[in-house]
Amino acid sequence: MTAYPGNRGSNEPIACPDRHRHVQPLRAGRGDAAKVEAIIEPLAALIDHAHRAGGELVYVNDNYGDFAATRDDLVARASEGRRPDLVEPIVPREGTAFLPKVRHSAFYSTTLEYLLRQRGVEEVVLVGQVTEQCILYSALDAYVRHYSVCVPRMRSRRSTATSATPPYA
Repeated sequence: MTAYPGNRGSNEPIACPDRHRHVQPLRAGRGDAAKVEAIIEPLAALIDHAHRAGGELVYVNDNYGDFAATRDDLVARASEGRRPDLVEPIVPREGTAFLPKVRHSAFYSTTLEYLLRQRGVEEVVLVGQVTEQCILYSALDAYVRHYSVCVPRMRSRRSTATSATPPYA
């Protein structure tokens, strides 16, 4: 299984529940700042790599119960938090799919599965800031839907400074 999008062409998405091929990274500033700080650079590098490689990114982000919130609303709220520096590197680029979610899984009550099936996606790469919750539940839901699932290990650049291995291998 690949550790980052782009190796298998357009059939490999990045999903970011709370980042997804989906990339869903907009929780910065909502606690656990030290954990996010440690992975923000490799997460941003993976997202950038996916863009450069022509990978498809889909952000699946919690709407925190505000069902009228738009992508721009959620980005603005995250950016107005205590740590906007942890949000800016992972803000979805214009034209990137952005789906709201209401529970831990990126699949639960969202259109994610429909979007993936329409695009012929067979493998999802899940990345995010709260892996013990959103990524775990999203990975389980992807698996029971017969997707191949990859969850890259995020390491700080400091731990890989002397290694040829990318920080998201």
